[in-house]
Amino acid sequence: MKLALCNEVLAGLPLEEQCRIAAQLGYDGLEIAPFTLAESPELIDAEESRRLRRVVESSGLVVTGLHWLLVKPVGLSVTTPDAAVRQRTLEVVTRLIGLCAELGGKVLVHGSPRQREVAAGETHEVALGRLQAFLAKVADVAAAMDVVYCIEPLSERETSLVNTVAEAAALVREVDRPGLRTMIDCSAAGQGESQSVAELIDTWLPTGLIAHVQVNDPNRRGPGQGALRFAPIFAALQRNGYAGTVAVEPFDYVPDGPGAAAFAAGYLRGVRESLA
Repeated sequence: MKLALCNEVLAGLPLEEQCRIAAQLGYDGLEIAPFTLAESPELIDAEESRRLRRVVESSGLVVTGLHWLLVKPVGLSVTTPDAAVRQRTLEVVTRLIGLCAELGGKVLVHGSPRQREVAAGETHEVALGRLQAFLAKVADVAAAMDVVYCIEPLSERETSLVNTVAEAAALVREVDRPGLRTMIDCSAAGQGESQSVAELIDTWLPTGLIAHVQVNDPNRRGPGQGALRFAPIFAALQRNGYAGTVAVEPFDYVPDGPGAAAFAAGYLRGVRESLA
């Protein structure tokens, strides 16, 4: 398993400094939020993406993937009744899939809860149908680029669409494309699932539908800064042969971004050593 840091934790710093800190803390890579790179990340060209990749890899890290895909540019949505906005969103994501491949990443995580809400006056079924049609298109692009696109289950506190791993898995099965999978976010799972995170892993990892894991506490802080125990989670990943990336993604940075990244790295190192 690779351990990655979601780079928005250090987003106030230049990318070079983000990489230096992450490498010193023992992370293997960065999972990049495109909005930290540019106001319009879909406009990053191949030359700039090569430069960004060199910056990361010169620190001994790799880009493991992208997440928080639809924050910028503003106004994107995959479920809006506005067909022009949906088309624009598809174009942006198509380019981000290419950017991920150029950076050396292997996974894109589609969270972006506000950009997949059920629109006012519309039904859940209509919104889900639009999301499904979008995912079928981007899954084909992802497969062509040799990356995997993951629809992320998020709690009902965050979005009204796709709230559990079971719902996400059903969507992946319905779309039925090799470029589409789902993933487990520990914070969201801890808020909205009836099973524990370890039980979710035991249930779903053997299906082949899980391509990524993000670790955080349901209190939105980093691993070890809340009540969720991560030793059972890593034990479940280990016994199910998970060989992907585990990405540290806190939202509430205590005491600050670098401090949260350091605490998570040290805590998870201890968890992993205890299971060795």
